[in-house]
Amino acid sequence: MTQSPPTISLEGLSKRYGDHVAVEGLTIEVPAGVVAGFVGPNGAGKTTTMAMLLGLVTPTAGSGTVLGHPLTDPAAYLHRVGALIEGPAFYPGLTGAQNLAVLAAIAGHDPAQIGELLELVGLGDRGDDRFRNYSMGMKQRLGIAAALLGDPDLLILDEPINGLDPAGVHEIRGLIGRLADGRRTVFVSSHVLTELEQVCDWLIVVDHGALVYQGPASDLGHTGAAIAAVPEHDHDLQRLERLLNAAGHDSEISGGEVLIAVNGSKPRQLAADVNRTAGAEGIVLAELGPHKTTLEDRYLATVNGGER
Repeated sequence: MTQSPPTISLEGLSKRYGDHVAVEGLTIEVPAGVVAGFVGPNGAGKTTTMAMLLGLVTPTAGSGTVLGHPLTDPAAYLHRVGALIEGPAFYPGLTGAQNLAVLAAIAGHDPAQIGELLELVGLGDRGDDRFRNYSMGMKQRLGIAAALLGDPDLLILDEPINGLDPAGVHEIRGLIGRLADGRRTVFVSSHVLTELEQVCDWLIVVDHGALVYQGPASDLGHTGAAIAAVPEHDHDLQRLERLLNAAGHDSEISGGEVLIAVNGSKPRQLAADVNRTAGAEGIVLAELGPHKTTLEDRYLATVNGGER
C-alpha cells in the first residue's frame, strides 16, 4: 500500500523582520489525515508559520509544499485549504447563516451546505441568531464552519480555544475531534497543552521560532516506561527510594511518589518486586501502578531540556 505524501512539508523555512527572527530554519512534515498540534508559547512563531502556509507572508528563506504544491504557488492549493487565523470576523448585524451565505457567494461555494455545516459545529438551532449575540465559543464555531465551506483537505486553526471559558473549550475540543475523520488533515495551534493532548495524534513543538520536536504525541519527551509507588505515610518516601535503589532498581522521588524505571523488565513482575521489597521493611504502599505523564509535563521537560 502506497503511503500518502505529507499534507505539509517545510524545509528550512525562515522569516525575519529586520533583526527579529520570527521563524528560524523550520523543517517539518505533517502526515495526511492527522490532527496535528502546533505547540509553543506565545511568540514562538506559530501564527507567522501559518501565515506563510496561506501565502499571507513571504518566507525570508527555505521552501515547502502544501498538498503537494510549492509555497511559492499558493493559488494552486488554497482552494483546498480552510483557515481560521487570529479569530473570526463577521458582520455583527447578520445572522450566522447569512454570514456564511455571504462568504459562500464570495468564494463561489455551494450555499446548500450551510445548514449541514451549522449542524456540524453545533449551531443548527442558532443559525438565525445575529452574530453580535453569539458567545465567544459560538463565534469560534461559526469561524470553523466558514473555514469548512469548501470542504477543504487541510483545515488550519490558529489558537481556536484561546480566551474561551471551560464550556467553550470543551465545545471546540469536541468539534475538532469530530473533524478528525482520517480524510481531512487538521493543523491546530495552541499553547493550552492539556486540551491538545485530548485531540491530537501528531505534534510539532516550536520555541523561539525553531523546531523542538515533531512526531507522534505519545512519543514527546518519552524517556522510557516507569511505575510509580506511593507509600501510605509520607515519611517513608525517602526510605522506600533507598530500599529500592539498594535492591538494584533505578528509582527516584518525583512529586510525592517514587518512580521506578522499567529498563526492560516486565512491568507486572517489577511491580511485584517493589511490593515485596516495601512489605519486607514494613512499608505499606497506598498506590502502585504505571507512571502517567501529561502532555504538558512532557512538553515542559522537552523545552526546558533544550532538545533543539
